[in-house]
Amino acid sequence: MAHWPHAPLHLLRERGVYMVTAGTYLKEHYFQTEERLKYLHDTLLMTCGEFGWNLHARAVFSNHYHFIAESSTDPSSLRSLIAKFHQSTATKLNNQDGTPKRKRWHQFWDTRITIQTSYLARLNYVHQNPVKHGLVSEASAYPWCSAAQFEKEANRSFVKSVYSFDFSRLSVFDEF
Repeated sequence: MAHWPHAPLHLLRERGVYMVTAGTYLKEHYFQTEERLKYLHDTLLMTCGEFGWNLHARAVFSNHYHFIAESSTDPSSLRSLIAKFHQSTATKLNNQDGTPKRKRWHQFWDTRITIQTSYLARLNYVHQNPVKHGLVSEASAYPWCSAAQFEKEANRSFVKSVYSFDFSRLSVFDEF
C-alpha cells in the first residue's frame, strides 16, 4: 500500500490499545470556552462508549485532543467513531456560529500500542499534556483530562509508576 506523506495511515486491523490524536483545521482554537470544552469532552466519552471503545486516558483542548482506548471487537470501528465525533462536534459549533459546513477538524493519527513501557509512557503523556501546554501546573487540575480520575481511582503505586515514565522521546504529533 502506498503511503501519502500528508495523510496518516490507519492500519486498524488488530484489536488492542490505540493512542489517537486529532487537531482542528489550521489549528484554530474552536473550543475555547468552558461550555465548548465540556461538550467536546462529554461527546468524546459518549462516542467512545457508543462504539465500544474503553477509554484509558483522555485530554481535550481548544484545538486538539489525545486519547488512549482499547478497541472493541472491530478495531476498524475507530474510523467511524472519529467520523461521528468530528461530525457531531463540528455540526454543533457550526450551528452556534452560523457557519454551515465550515471545516473544523483536520486529520487524526493513531498508533497501536504493543509494548507495555510505551503504553505507560503514553498514558503519562496524555495525562500530563495540560501541563506540557502550560494550561495548569498539576494535570489533575485540568477538568477536561482524565488525570484527576486516574489519580483518584487507580492504585497509588500504579499512579506513581506511570508518572515516572519519561515521555520526552515519544513520537506524538502534538504541534498545537
